[in-house]
Amino acid sequence: MTKIFLITGASSGLGRAFAEAALQAGHTVVGTVRQQADAEAFEQLQPGKSLARLLDVTDDEAVFRTVDEIETEVGPIDVVIANAGYGHEGVFEESTMAELRAQFEVNVFGVVATVKAVLPYLRQRRRGHILGVTSMAGLITVPGTSFYQGSKYAVEGILETVGKEVAPFGVHVTAIAPGSFRTDWAGRSMVRTDRSVPDYDQVMNPIRDHRLAASGKQLGDPRKAAEAVLRILDVPNPPAHLVLGSDALRLVANGRAAVDKEIEEWAELSRSTDFPDGAQLPG
Repeated sequence: MTKIFLITGASSGLGRAFAEAALQAGHTVVGTVRQQADAEAFEQLQPGKSLARLLDVTDDEAVFRTVDEIETEVGPIDVVIANAGYGHEGVFEESTMAELRAQFEVNVFGVVATVKAVLPYLRQRRRGHILGVTSMAGLITVPGTSFYQGSKYAVEGILETVGKEVAPFGVHVTAIAPGSFRTDWAGRSMVRTDRSVPDYDQVMNPIRDHRLAASGKQLGDPRKAAEAVLRILDVPNPPAHLVLGSDALRLVANGRAAVDKEIEEWAELSRSTDFPDGAQLPG
């Protein structure tokens, strides 16, 4: 059964890979891009099936208007992949509040606006699949990307909660958490804060040098990521969290094991804060 996809940030990287895989599978894809040249290139992928829309996901009204137009002019959206986003690299103390707000405007509020615009249609039809591209950085932490990781943690939490709210309506929600893939994420899609505090040199300089050296040599294949995403669209119970890449699988597992270990180590102190009568919240 062919579907209509809406994919934000479809001009390059994982968004482009998702779009190309869906088109090859016979689906119709509406991809949002920021530049007219990117729109023209996208529509040449499969004329009549690859449809571009110019969109800035930080413009809430434009997001809702675009979704309404797609529903009217193209047809009912079956799958939305909220992919638009970018990376920010910088020591927390060195990074600015303006950089934090800009990061959340795209990575969090842009995703939320996209999901909110599409959700009423899916709920009313009692079907559909919402996917948001987060990152393994939304499930673990490493130094030097606190703003980026905070944005991805936020999206992970929002999508998991929304999934529980809309499950009774037959709407599925999946947070896609990729590891390191060969895209422009560490290149033109990365904003880097200038170094200014020498105390962080030993922590940050090796991380930045390694990321720059590894750009273009990452383990993950975007085409295989797209194939994996297509595989979960037709299963009865798709995952709420889909980790992509063996590096992400290892790092997320190790990170969560460390959290579980710490929780257990301090469990007695945690329990000591209860009232002695054992009263509990309803449910």
